[in-house]
Amino acid sequence: MKQLIKSAIIVEKGNPLNGQKKDIFIEDGIITKIEDNIQDDADEVLDYPNTYVSIGWFDFRANFRDPGNEHQETIESGIKAAVNGGFTAVGLMPQKNPATDNKSSIEYILKQSEKFPVNIYPYGCLSENAEGKEIAEMYDMQQAGAKAFTDGKHAVSNLNLLERALRYAANINSLILYFPNQKDLFDNGQINEGVVSTKLGLKGIPSIAETVAVKQAIALAEYCETDIHFMGVSLSESIKEIKKHNKTTDIAAYQFYFTDDDLTEFDTNLKTLSPLRTKENRNELIELLNSGDIDIICSDHEPREPEQKFREFDHASYGMINNQTFFGSLRYATKNTVSLENLIATFTTNPRKRLNLKVPSIKIGQKADLTIFDPDLEWTFSEKENLSKSKNSPYFNKPLTGKALKTII
Repeated sequence: MKQLIKSAIIVEKGNPLNGQKKDIFIEDGIITKIEDNIQDDADEVLDYPNTYVSIGWFDFRANFRDPGNEHQETIESGIKAAVNGGFTAVGLMPQKNPATDNKSSIEYILKQSEKFPVNIYPYGCLSENAEGKEIAEMYDMQQAGAKAFTDGKHAVSNLNLLERALRYAANINSLILYFPNQKDLFDNGQINEGVVSTKLGLKGIPSIAETVAVKQAIALAEYCETDIHFMGVSLSESIKEIKKHNKTTDIAAYQFYFTDDDLTEFDTNLKTLSPLRTKENRNELIELLNSGDIDIICSDHEPREPEQKFREFDHASYGMINNQTFFGSLRYATKNTVSLENLIATFTTNPRKRLNLKVPSIKIGQKADLTIFDPDLEWTFSEKENLSKSKNSPYFNKPLTGKALKTII
């Protein structure tokens, strides 16, 4: 199979070809030529009006609900939506029921995903049944292919368990993904605590629920002399604290597009965890992204069935589908403030480095792992285009900028 990408602007931070317009020739999955004007015959010529190419996009954190809730999403439907969104790799969050807490559950995910054109990197539960009581079979899961461990958004309140998990993960050269949310302060909150929550009469989630949990986990990791990654952080204050202590973080793309001001219509598709914060916080996040202080941006793709969303706001579940709208929403929100190469690094190079994976590159002799995209294409997302089995998207008919055109892997 011979593929020719015509007149593509290369976006890869640190690559000498970054920012240059080149033709790229691929033979049997290997990049064999990068030149100004390649005339070789090809089985497939990829020629678009405004072509950009980067190494394949990596969604650091997504939920596919399989096994257990296949009516919301399957591995197949989740992958199809992810590929349509431009991803060649996905970090897959563990399930709680049944729990992804043993070797066979990791093997199932890898077996189900092996026939699709995407690399799936499953994460295992940190504790048995994600209950926060006993450490799960981390070593066995790692040997089966688990790349990190987390109890997801079931915040680990048992600090003794977290301490043991941090030490154990360090011993097997793995990573704990920790969601900072102090349960006692969260107390079944619905949206960000502030002017909007008061106005709408909804119970607020105070900022301190996140900031206290961040400081507590940093202190514990430093006591253990271990690594830790903070997932789903939403506050600029938290990110500054995390960076001050040389730890890493990821943030959901929707935090750059929406704010709590968008909740006035009680759209349950905007009920997320971590919650949408203020405009001021969103602007500070964009500044941190521009300065390189945000390591990873992910989709936080979280499918929900209609019964979980089409109900009173207080009783609706958290989360939105977002892997197809990830780039369009992120680029729309940051186009005039964040350089394309800095933006792309947060979902290409950085997540792979964080998981100690080999980072592909656009170089002759390298295996092709590429996303072709148009960063300026203006479009809207419709229900007809939605490839997820769930429909809990707040992006339907919203303006988006930038779209993936094709993946090669």
